[in-house]
Amino acid sequence: MEYRYLGKSGLRVSELCLGTMTFGGGEIFKEFGNIQLTEAKELIGTALDAGINFIDTADVYSQGLSEEIIGKSLVAKREDVILLTKVRFPSYGSGPNDTGLTRYHIIRNVERSLKNLNTDYIDVYMMHAPDFMTPLEESLKAFDDLVKQGKVRYIGCSNFPAWWLMKALWISDKYNYEKFITYQGQYNLASREMELDIIPACMDNGIGIMSWSPLAGGFFSGKYGKNKVLPKNCRRSDPNSQLLDFFPVEEKKGYLIIDKLEKIAKNHKATVAQTALNYLLQKSGIVSIVLGIRNKEQLKDNLKSSEWKMDEEEVAKLDELSSYDLPYPFWHIKMNEGDR
Repeated sequence: MEYRYLGKSGLRVSELCLGTMTFGGGEIFKEFGNIQLTEAKELIGTALDAGINFIDTADVYSQGLSEEIIGKSLVAKREDVILLTKVRFPSYGSGPNDTGLTRYHIIRNVERSLKNLNTDYIDVYMMHAPDFMTPLEESLKAFDDLVKQGKVRYIGCSNFPAWWLMKALWISDKYNYEKFITYQGQYNLASREMELDIIPACMDNGIGIMSWSPLAGGFFSGKYGKNKVLPKNCRRSDPNSQLLDFFPVEEKKGYLIIDKLEKIAKNHKATVAQTALNYLLQKSGIVSIVLGIRNKEQLKDNLKSSEWKMDEEEVAKLDELSSYDLPYPFWHIKMNEGDR
């Protein structure tokens, strides 16, 4: 397992991160997964034994149950793990102040997360998504206070547009607030839009990037293919699945990518899932990939993605197959990039 620096900080995290959106289930999150305590302990143990030292969760995952399961699973192992959790969405109620990035919501929910995780501090605390109704200064001041109080050690953000990220960094500069060291966004072979401005903004400012949905909601797991019958009991065989919009894939192009992944996988005696993950590990700016696993077999398979590296030609071919149309002004920039 390779360990990489998380942004400009000296914090080193494993290049594979254990995602826990599948922990807990519940009415809303059961479609993502329904892993309970006994199985979660086994999965966390397997991950730690393989060298993973990074676990990702959020207060909204199964309305806090994911955090609780992690807290119970890490008894006597807390110091071995870098814990990341997030705040933004409703997790404990439906009142007018039960959502957002207000100081009220942040302070209340960090206390709940600390209790759920059975810890005195959170290693990395993230704004889960923008809240355009709350002044960013208010949110950043609350995060800065949590760092000063020792309840949080590092901060980051997720799903921010590049301009909102840059505004946050400017505010932190202006008021000498704690700065984001990491950004988490959807990045995979079916969704590379982060390359337009989010990844350049992060790299220019020393922010370590984490990829969520690295297999595009399982599309690149190896279960799917142009000539394969859709497996039963999976989200893509269910037209009523609420997750299809959450993990968008242009299937015609996606199947061409899968064909190439299968060939590369064969060359390296790997699986399609391992190959799709390995591709991301070669991309500039990526520090860690969040694995969204449902069982031990998937975890053990995904772990092997860090044991080898595809060559530059293979990366370039996947880049070509997964390319996308550039919106304005990016096509204009590309057209004129040779002027200097």
